[in-house]
Amino acid sequence: MTEVISLMDIDGEDADAGGNSGNPSSKPINKGKNAAVSAPAKAAPWVEKYRPQSLADVAAHRDIVDTIDRLTNENRLPHLLLYGPPGTGKTSTILAVARKLYGAQYHNMILELNASDDRGIDVVRQQIQDFASTQSFSFGPKSSVKLVLLDEADAMTKDAQFALRRVIEKYTKNTRFTLICNNVNKIIPALQSRCTRFRFAPLQADHVTERLKHVIEVEGLDVSENGLKALVRLSNGDMRKALNILQSTHMASQKITEEEVYLCTGNPLPSDIEKISYWLLNLSFAESFKEISNMTGTKGLALVDIVREVVMFVLKIQMPSNVRVQLINDLADIEYRLSFGCNDKLQLGSLIAAFTQARSSIVAAAK
Repeated sequence: MTEVISLMDIDGEDADAGGNSGNPSSKPINKGKNAAVSAPAKAAPWVEKYRPQSLADVAAHRDIVDTIDRLTNENRLPHLLLYGPPGTGKTSTILAVARKLYGAQYHNMILELNASDDRGIDVVRQQIQDFASTQSFSFGPKSSVKLVLLDEADAMTKDAQFALRRVIEKYTKNTRFTLICNNVNKIIPALQSRCTRFRFAPLQADHVTERLKHVIEVEGLDVSENGLKALVRLSNGDMRKALNILQSTHMASQKITEEEVYLCTGNPLPSDIEKISYWLLNLSFAESFKEISNMTGTKGLALVDIVREVVMFVLKIQMPSNVRVQLINDLADIEYRLSFGCNDKLQLGSLIAAFTQARSSIVAAAK
């Protein structure tokens, strides 16, 4: 989804060819997510080793990537606000844009800050403003502006965001700002209105599968078909999560199967969910409590993971609409309470009680 507000022409002739590249006393900037790339390729996490290096390598969101690529080629790159769930390619896309714009001068032309850096109002007034206010070397009409990349911008304080608003306006001539966040509602409207917004949705299963197959082929991994499907399913459209699960499973087992993937992540197997659902729908309260408690204790399963998987099961089976609605609502309440650290045994009792009530409603509706 794109929302093009206003495009600001890059004035190549305004850049001072003899100017300074950033702060003369500062060292090349290498912060944030791209810092790990300097590690040896074999030791590097796969999320960094296989991070796209160009726009053509970005796995999905071709409409957004092509739009940004066109704006870059036309010297009309605006301030950007990239938002969406984690692992959907936001940071990779803008870093690929930066590599295309600056080439060998990449590290001198961008300032990258993320949640590991202090981003209060002092940083906006000093570090960001100092970087944005200095002129850059002109390496051509497309490289005459510098780039400030604020990753996880929704973690910035409100005061810092209000201060950034004026900095963006003041230094538009020689600097472009890119804000990246998961929750766009935490970005103040004044900043949103100054940026062109692009939403990165969770990746589709075929895009995740294609990228995983590439990594599997390059690394020479032994992955079963069901193992690959498990990786895609557990990633939920998060490419970073998929690669992390693949790498951690490979470190634990040479043969990557469905069971190994679920065992490594601690998620309940589909067969476990089928058993739990059968107990919830057919056994008495005491028997269900005993069986589920034994399984969670033996396999080390988290109740919150069971609840989330049972929800998907409830959506598939046939039952009256009013019963399904009430059951989903009860499961949502249980998950909410578990997120605040409520007692697992008490919430397990609440889970079984919700299904017991649903069974009674189904029987009553059948009469």
